[in-house]
Amino acid sequence: MRPGQYVGDVKRLRPVTHVIFDLDGVLLDTEPIYTLGTRQIAARWGKAYGWELKAELMGRAPLEGARRVVETLGLPITPEEYLKERDLIVEEMFPAVPPIEGAPELVGALDRCGLPLGIATSSERRLFGLKAQNHAWLRAMRVVVCGDDPGAGRHKPAPDIFLRVAGALVAEPAACLVFEDSLAGVAAARAAGMQVVARVDPHFDLARFSQADLVLRSYAELDLDGLVGPGSTYAMLAGA
Repeated sequence: MRPGQYVGDVKRLRPVTHVIFDLDGVLLDTEPIYTLGTRQIAARWGKAYGWELKAELMGRAPLEGARRVVETLGLPITPEEYLKERDLIVEEMFPAVPPIEGAPELVGALDRCGLPLGIATSSERRLFGLKAQNHAWLRAMRVVVCGDDPGAGRHKPAPDIFLRVAGALVAEPAACLVFEDSLAGVAAARAAGMQVVARVDPHFDLARFSQADLVLRSYAELDLDGLVGPGSTYAMLAGA
C-alpha cells in the first residue's frame, strides 16, 4: 500500500461529478447482522464462520456467497436452504438497523453541494426496502440499483451494477466516485473506471484494499471540507 494512502486526504482524488455508494457496511451497519445469521447456522453443525471467509464473500451475489459458505464450512444443506434460513434470522432485524457512523452527514453534505447520488448494492430489492424504510436521509439517492433488478447485470466484482447506476445518473464513469467496503466492490468500481474510497471494517487488513484510491477506518477520517468545501475537488470542477 502506498505511504499515506489510507488517510482521508481527498486532495489526491480527481474532481468528480457524481457519487455512488454501496449499501451494506457503507451506509447501513448491516454486516454484523449478516455475520450473526451465518454464525448461528454454522454453529448448528459445530462450524465456525470467521472474518477471513466473510471478507471474500462481502459484496458478491447472495447465491454465490451461499455456495461458498456451504462448501467451505461443509454444511449439510443446499445453498438455497442456507439463504432461506439466514434470511429468516436477519430480516426481522433490518428495519432497526443503524446507519454507519458519519454516513448520514456525508450523504447530506454531498447532496447539499448538488452532487447527484446513487446506490449500487448486491442486496435484493425486497431486502433493500426493509433496510432503508426507516432512513429518510437515503431519499437523497436519485438512483438505486439492486442486485436482482432487471438489467443489473453481473454481480460484483464485475463492473455492471456501477455502470448501470452511472448510466441512470447520466454520468461518465471516470467522473464518478464510489464508496465501498468490500474487496469485490472495490474491484468492481475499478473495472468500471471509477475512483473508489474503501471504508474498511476494523477486522480487515487495510493492505488488502490497495486497489482503492483512499482507504478509511471511519468517515471521521474523511476531510469533508476538502471533498465539498471551498477549494475542494468538486468546487474546482464547478468553478466555485
